[in-house]
Amino acid sequence: MKYLSEYRNFEATKRYLQLIGDTVTKTWKIMEVCGGQTHGLVKNGILDLLPDQVQMIHGPGCPVCVTPLNLIDKAVELLENDVIVCSFGDMIRVPGSKKSLLEAKAHGGDLRVLYSPLEAVRIAKENPHKEVVFFAVGFETTAPANALSVIQAQKEGVTNYSILVSHVLVPPAMEVILDDEFCNINAFLGAGHVCAIMGYKDYMPLAEKYKIPIIITGFEPLDLVQGIYIAVCQLERGIYRVENQYARVVTADGNEAALKVIHDVFEIGNREWRGIGEIPNSGYVLTEAYKAYDAELKFGIHRLKVSENKKCIAGEILKGIKKPHQCSEFGKHCNPSNPLGAPMVSSEGACAAYYHFSNNLIFSK
Repeated sequence: MKYLSEYRNFEATKRYLQLIGDTVTKTWKIMEVCGGQTHGLVKNGILDLLPDQVQMIHGPGCPVCVTPLNLIDKAVELLENDVIVCSFGDMIRVPGSKKSLLEAKAHGGDLRVLYSPLEAVRIAKENPHKEVVFFAVGFETTAPANALSVIQAQKEGVTNYSILVSHVLVPPAMEVILDDEFCNINAFLGAGHVCAIMGYKDYMPLAEKYKIPIIITGFEPLDLVQGIYIAVCQLERGIYRVENQYARVVTADGNEAALKVIHDVFEIGNREWRGIGEIPNSGYVLTEAYKAYDAELKFGIHRLKVSENKKCIAGEILKGIKKPHQCSEFGKHCNPSNPLGAPMVSSEGACAAYYHFSNNLIFSK
């Protein structure tokens, strides 16, 4: 557990909060990209301990939250047509236009909750007369494991396995946010686990183009306040560059072995983001060599389109325009037991964080 307890140290975190207060002279809006960072800020009470001039904006960095409604419906349709659908647990309660995967399972669908897509390949081998689909959701972080499952299936000649791809990339989403006419963000906290795979070189052109600091951070209290302090220091000095607070995990070049697996199986293509719409070159699609493992093409469901729930303001929340408590449905018709959208379901969703932890202060001023 080295490099964990040190970053939950109360006194060290308190010192950095004091440094932020001593340094800041203007109002700055900083967006944390990742939902894990949002939860770290909310459940540890950091939002309440920051100076009033430092305002945190919650970004789109929750892969469950940005998975579009039509992909949920596609997974449900497969489940209702005698396909074994495998998924990570955080996807099964996300509402589709009519039902969630969990509700489809309750009506007889064969849904398997797994910890690894390689388990889905094993299930396909054990059930040669059934089709097996893994719901491959995530940012760059989960792409290597999902790609590896396809490589393994091809290597072993497993033809009844495919993946429903919903992989999205962080830098294009950041650019869309920065190009939005309502954007007032002054700096970003970049997602450490994404950069552990991809490195952070792709963020450098963004920092230069938009004259904005981007600080790569971890998820513990000290990680977050150190990242905020670095961002404030850059903003106060009028400089903008990528800095790596999470150096104990992240390097500039990322994980070369993981990147090789990704690039063998996936190529960059357009992706739809829930509440935001289609962003060019913002996700992964299977390369021509692996098209046989594309569940959308295999089952002819690639044309299925569904309108988003008009009562859910997930798009505005994911772009940092509004915060969860500013939604008229928050905590009323939308709660974890009856979610209108994915940000209330996901373990990393901003709405869920506000619902569960908004009154939970670990540190005191």
